[in-house]
Amino acid sequence: MASIQLNNELSVDLSKQFLLAMPGMDMGEWAHSVVFLCEHNTEGALGLIVNRPSDITVADMLERLDLQVEPGVEAVAAQAVYHGGPVHTDRGFVLHTAGNKTYASTIDLGDFQLTTSRDVLEDIAKGEGPEQFLVTLGYAGWGTGQLESELAQNAWLNVEAAPSIIFDMPYEGRYEAALGALGIHSSMLTGVAGHA
Repeated sequence: MASIQLNNELSVDLSKQFLLAMPGMDMGEWAHSVVFLCEHNTEGALGLIVNRPSDITVADMLERLDLQVEPGVEAVAAQAVYHGGPVHTDRGFVLHTAGNKTYASTIDLGDFQLTTSRDVLEDIAKGEGPEQFLVTLGYAGWGTGQLESELAQNAWLNVEAAPSIIFDMPYEGRYEAALGALGIHSSMLTGVAGHA
């Protein structure tokens, strides 16, 4: 992916990183949010909030798509669908680990794969889907320069994303675990921005 260019200087590409909401963003869906940044380039950024489960289950979503859950897949189908962000909340995204199968609209993100096509959900319903996955409705989006502006205002911290935080940890612990990768705890953060 291309790096962001600001003021004729190259900036860092934050794709495949977590964005962690700072205490100043303590209202609504952004409070304590962990966003997996799928894409970050000169046109903006796209990410998925990975610690906001909705009251919809994967089984509910499969039923709405007229996909029959096969016997033995009930535990998988009982997983929550996550609120991925405020943009296009009617669109589904499946963030998953790589497997032996490639889906129609899969984007390779290193340790992660992002699929938006129905075929991955068909496999999940049959128990033949990716070993680990997280389904979201909607996404978080930023226009050109918007994320960079928010980072400059200390709205977010960023750290390299780890699959274990998304796939192996309960959603309630993901924010602290991602902060822990930076060697900090939420009690060390302040909502007041400071600049040297």
